[in-house]
Amino acid sequence: MKKNLKSTLALLTGIILIPINSWCQSTTDCENYLQSLPKQLKLVEKIPQRYLMTDEYFNKDIYGNLHSKIKVTGEYTRGLDDGYVRWNNVWIAKSEGQSELYQDGVKQDYMENFSYVPSKDVLNESFFETFEKNIDVVFARNLIWDMLAIETFAWNYFESLQLNKTFIVPDINGSINMAEMGTYDQNNIEMNWLGISMMNNKLCAIIEYRAMDNKVDFHFDNMKSKGSDIQFGKIWVSLDNKQIEYAEIYSNTVQEIEIQGLPDKMLSCTKRFVTLKKIK
Repeated sequence: MKKNLKSTLALLTGIILIPINSWCQSTTDCENYLQSLPKQLKLVEKIPQRYLMTDEYFNKDIYGNLHSKIKVTGEYTRGLDDGYVRWNNVWIAKSEGQSELYQDGVKQDYMENFSYVPSKDVLNESFFETFEKNIDVVFARNLIWDMLAIETFAWNYFESLQLNKTFIVPDINGSINMAEMGTYDQNNIEMNWLGISMMNNKLCAIIEYRAMDNKVDFHFDNMKSKGSDIQFGKIWVSLDNKQIEYAEIYSNTVQEIEIQGLPDKMLSCTKRFVTLKKIK
C-alpha cells in the first residue's frame, strides 16, 4: 500500500536563453523591458491548446532507498467553448525498482473526455462522482489539481510580480479539503519573476513559485497518513498571448503511514516531478 501514496512542484529543460542584443537595441531598452511585466496582457486562445502532463512519483524510505515508482500521463486541452477544458488518454504505470521499466499502463477510462470549467469546485467530492473508487484515483485527481495550480500561478498574480523580488501570495493559505480524502494545509506561498527566456520559439516570462511549509493529512479506506510537504516549480508564460508554454513541479513529501491490520506505523518519502509540455 505504501507505494501508492500521495505527494505534490523544477528542471530547466529545453531553454534557449536569448542573446541580450537580439531583442534589445541598447542597455536602456533592456532595462526598460525588464522593468515590469506587461500590465494589460490578455490570454488569447484562438484555437484550443493541447498539453501533455507527465507526473512521476518516486516512493522511498527516509534514507533515500527507492521501493517503487509510478508514472501518470494525461492529455489536457483548454481554450474550448465557454471556458471548458478536457482530459484524454490518462494512463497510470508502475514499477518496483529504479532500473526496471514501467509495466504496461492502465488507461483511466473515467477520465476520457472529462470536461469542466476550472474553478474551486475541483476540491469538492461531488466533482469526482464519476471517478472510480480505488487508491489510484488519487493520481488522476492530482493531474487536475496540479493543472489548476499551474494556471493559477501563471495568470492570477502576473501583474503583481517584479523582477527578482519575492511576492507573497496573499489569498492561498490555510487548510484545503482534498475532496473528502483529507486535507492539505498550505502556508507562506512565494512567487518570483526570474527573467525572460525562449520556449517553443516564444518569448516568455519565467515565473517561479514555492510552497515550503505544507502539511498533509490523508486518508483512504484502511490507510491514513500525516506528514509535511514542500513544492516548487516554474512556468514559462508567453509574452505574446499569455499562454503557458511549459511548466514543471518538484515536490517532496515525508509521511507517517498507518495501515489497518499492521502493528507498526511506517515512514515514507515521496519525491515527485511533473512536466507540462505543449502538444504541437
